[in-house]
Amino acid sequence: MLFIGIDLGTSATKLLLVDEKGAIKNEVSKEYPLFFPHPGWSEQSAMGWWKACLDGIPELLKGFDANEVVGIGSGGQMHGLVTLDKDDNPIRPAILWNDGRTGEETDYLNNVIGKEKLSKLTANIAFAGFTAPKILWMKKNEPDNFAKIAKIMLPKDYINYMLTGVHCCDYSDASGMLLLDVENKCWSKEMLDICGVKEEQMPKLFESYEVVGTVKDNVAERLGLPKGVKVVAGAGDNAAAAVGTGTVGKGHCNISLGTSGTIFISSDKFGVDPLNSLHAFAHADGGYHLMGCMLSAASCNKWLCEDVFGTDDYAKEQKDITDDKLGKNHVYFLPYLMGERSPINDVNARGTFTGITMDSTRSDLVQAVLEGVAFAIRDSFEVAKSIGISIPRSAICGGGSKSKLWCKIFANVLGIPLDIVKTEQGPGYGAAMLAMVGCNVYGSVIEASNALVEVVSTIEPDAKLTKRYEEAYAKYKKIYPALKAVFPEII
Repeated sequence: MLFIGIDLGTSATKLLLVDEKGAIKNEVSKEYPLFFPHPGWSEQSAMGWWKACLDGIPELLKGFDANEVVGIGSGGQMHGLVTLDKDDNPIRPAILWNDGRTGEETDYLNNVIGKEKLSKLTANIAFAGFTAPKILWMKKNEPDNFAKIAKIMLPKDYINYMLTGVHCCDYSDASGMLLLDVENKCWSKEMLDICGVKEEQMPKLFESYEVVGTVKDNVAERLGLPKGVKVVAGAGDNAAAAVGTGTVGKGHCNISLGTSGTIFISSDKFGVDPLNSLHAFAHADGGYHLMGCMLSAASCNKWLCEDVFGTDDYAKEQKDITDDKLGKNHVYFLPYLMGERSPINDVNARGTFTGITMDSTRSDLVQAVLEGVAFAIRDSFEVAKSIGISIPRSAICGGGSKSKLWCKIFANVLGIPLDIVKTEQGPGYGAAMLAMVGCNVYGSVIEASNALVEVVSTIEPDAKLTKRYEEAYAKYKKIYPALKAVFPEII
């Protein structure tokens, strides 16, 4: 049997072909553009995502017996607002997770509706990237488009709709909309009323591993698939990546270094951070999780190397950063290139280099970026610790984790061992695992994880480096509070 895992990312859709034993047989990536029509805005074409699948899946299947494909699962970028009209056509480009236009709507939700009420209704407060503020923005600024809305969906759910004709969403992805009663796993009627939408405009809810339908015959023919291929609901990219790294069940942790960065803590019980600094979401394994999310992670390093230095040779830029320099850098970097979510929730925050002198080198700036991202993840790590959560170790995945140096920095900034799993393609691999559960190859997500996820190496923290980073982090923590009042004046 073969399974297709779809990772619908911000820069590309990555497709995996996986057998029931977890072996990756093939992979294909299809890129598409990201649009910034105004400063701080971020949009994408939903049809561009579908075209990536139309082009990519036949390529993925070349050289393989497509008749062996029995299931498809998707993991996708979260929070994006996809609106469909009565004919199921996209009304406008999707407004993405890293879009910062909803400052007024976020303030309204948090300060007029009130954080306490939001937390009671949805287990979360409003962040600019969440879907509900985007709906309010569209209602206010594009009333004609808002009036056309027949269905509201998330990015990977649009792919599932195009595959099956079913308007569906899973609980993990729906948790990030600020429209779901996370604890009771149903749409919050009161939140829908606040946003001016009706429940019939929302997709049907499923567990991530539940089958939502089968690939439509005409689509199967176009993709080169047999009839009857099952499609599961899938998961938000972070929950799918957590499945792919074995972060399921009670008390496990995963750090993801992709375009954005997350720290993901799984639980078998519902729980909320009292300050709502961390997101309280449903998990793809049927349980729950807490998550801290930073908007710019590996993208910070990409920006510095490619846009500023004009190179994509990341390894060369890091070669001069030796162990004796770690924790001793006099240059600090705030990684807030798109504003920030966890734990500061500040759309006005901006990236900064602090401490540059005449003897600062190119590699000092690179090191500052790598360390700044790790410090920002530690901010959420500290929130989790403050509410009594023990995190003795973590998995790490995502494009940034391919840098051994960056993993070493993270292990020592956090002071915990970091496990590297055999399969690096977290969201796509996790999505394929969810499809296996939906097709009854495994009885549960935890069973699939125990069978398929393998730790191949562990990066242990070094006591001397951890001490140095403890001192450096204490200095880093002072920078944002000192600049917070300045940021709104300079944007």
